[in-house]
Amino acid sequence: MSENKKKDTSESYMTVGTLAKKMGTTVRTLQYYDREGLLAPSAESAGGRRLYTYRDMVRLHQILSLKSLGFSLDDIKNRLIPLDTPEEVAEALNRQEESIREQIGRLTEALQAVEALKEEVLQIQTVDFKKYADIIVNLQMNNEYYWLIKHFDEEMLDHIRSRFDRESGQEFMDRFHQLNERAMKLMGRHIGPGEEAAQELAADFWQLVQEFTDGDMSLLPKLMELGKLDGGGKGTGSQKEQEWAERQRLVNAYLEPALELYFSKSGGGPSGPGRTEKENGKNETGRQEVDE
Repeated sequence: MSENKKKDTSESYMTVGTLAKKMGTTVRTLQYYDREGLLAPSAESAGGRRLYTYRDMVRLHQILSLKSLGFSLDDIKNRLIPLDTPEEVAEALNRQEESIREQIGRLTEALQAVEALKEEVLQIQTVDFKKYADIIVNLQMNNEYYWLIKHFDEEMLDHIRSRFDRESGQEFMDRFHQLNERAMKLMGRHIGPGEEAAQELAADFWQLVQEFTDGDMSLLPKLMELGKLDGGGKGTGSQKEQEWAERQRLVNAYLEPALELYFSKSGGGPSGPGRTEKENGKNETGRQEVDE
């Protein structure tokens, strides 16, 4: 250590042990930070003891805070700024604040995911790690309908796993949500089931059903049962489930007569010429030619 850094111990300085105690760390850690060029002592006593200032304490606070947020030492080196003016100190604290808020956001999301998974595990009532895994994936995707998974049997889940990946599954759910929004708006405008807008909705909804089943109409009754969920019954199920169930009940009540009219006009539907290739062995589009 250079001669100009040698100082006698005074109230302006503290030893490495004192600083470590004040900041809840260890002497070994401070020695390591010194070797890595993160925090060198500001002075040295006549006896060769490392001495730190209260400015060093603020710097150490920066380092320890960033370290707790998961930053590497190299990252921390790049984030440290001089502390020569009040503005620089404030900027350093501002950067720490931003990093902490980001971490709080990530931890909050992680906590919510854990709480959601715990609730689903208790409602499933049997140990089913494949369902748990599906729920975790959907939570990571921020799919608000993750809780529907517990209502699917293994056949339906296997179909979904083979039919959709994360991207296509999210895109499908977005379209489903948009159809529900359209139905609610049409209801609000008192559009009758036979009007053009309602029939367009019915056609789009049926197309979505065909895409989901991929021609396997044996899945249709299960989808219909899913649409009749009551949210777990009074006093059970999450508020989100209760709200979804009530909303879906309204949408289904609106769609049913619109679909009946659509099928009667098009000659399609689950039991008519509109069945897909896997169901009736017809052409690629799943539609038969209807003789006029």
